[in-house]
Amino acid sequence: MQPSELAKPFVLTFPAYVPGRPIDDVARDLGLDPAGIIKLASNENPFGPSPRAVAAATAALSQGQLYPDGGCSALRGRLAAHYGLPPGQFVIGNGSNEVIELLGHVFLNPGDEVVMGLPEFVVYRLVSILFGAVPVEVPLRGFRNDLAGLARAITPRTKLVILATPNNPTGTASPAAAVLAFIRGLPPHVICVLDEAYAEFAADAPDLRPLLAEGCKVIGLRTFSKVYGLASLRVGYGYASAELAGLLDRVRQPFNVNAVAQAAAVAALADQDFARHCVRETRAGLRRLEAGFTALGLEFVPSEANFTLVKVGDGARVFDALQRRGVIVRPVSNYGLPEWLRITVGTSDQNERLLAELAAAVR
Repeated sequence: MQPSELAKPFVLTFPAYVPGRPIDDVARDLGLDPAGIIKLASNENPFGPSPRAVAAATAALSQGQLYPDGGCSALRGRLAAHYGLPPGQFVIGNGSNEVIELLGHVFLNPGDEVVMGLPEFVVYRLVSILFGAVPVEVPLRGFRNDLAGLARAITPRTKLVILATPNNPTGTASPAAAVLAFIRGLPPHVICVLDEAYAEFAADAPDLRPLLAEGCKVIGLRTFSKVYGLASLRVGYGYASAELAGLLDRVRQPFNVNAVAQAAAVAALADQDFARHCVRETRAGLRRLEAGFTALGLEFVPSEANFTLVKVGDGARVFDALQRRGVIVRPVSNYGLPEWLRITVGTSDQNERLLAELAAAVR
């Protein structure tokens, strides 16, 4: 028998996550100089990590023969000080994606329902299917999560409601007060998963700590991949009640976050001046891109994240044209948006290059 005949049937039709293309792959395929390519496809931080994080990671690597702290004690302690919450209310993951998977391990049975927006970060759907749960997708309204629609979609079979603010791929954020009211209004058998991967860039991000004090069933997800510039090290976290965090910690793999990532994350979190610099520069870059799109007569979605969604007509054609000009962006036809591209905010020079190449590509 072939391996595919032994696999679980759902695996054969399981949708694959399609990442942004690496610079080296594009250079090789198109015969371009890698040094002349800019990547604005994966919502990475173009300003890199804090120098303090780089120094801490380098020091940790010198002890690479040792296993990492399996409890992520230093990182949970730093997070506790940052949020004013006990360390036991944090669970650390190999990226916040892993925390989403841990939620599946703990809470999802075959036939359970997971309510989410459409379009939304595809990993929510993938994790739901992985555990035999049913993704219940509620279309966005005006590129924003429809909170009332999400509430109406809840049934007795619903286990999780996943809400991202800002949303990926649209960059739109729900008002903080509306998000808090939505969570407070959920029935007692539902856990809200609030994905806050881009919250540091938003002007009106909700504060979940009062809800945790009230006993609401909610978990916030954050990552060091975006504003802290540590995407390659894969480290994220969830914060929730001690009971919920403890349940997730029970199914977490030993040593799931390496020592280099832990050290870098601790140092990055301590360097808030650098994080604020990244936010300021990103917001300025976002305004520049939006002004450039307006000058080109292109529709865009006002964003609260470190990326923007712009309507270019034939998304596949413009994506290919930009790539041949050494600019990698993200087509979003897989999100049902074939006329749009998602573009990460870059450095000032990268943003100007993007606008110049985009002007040529859409003509």
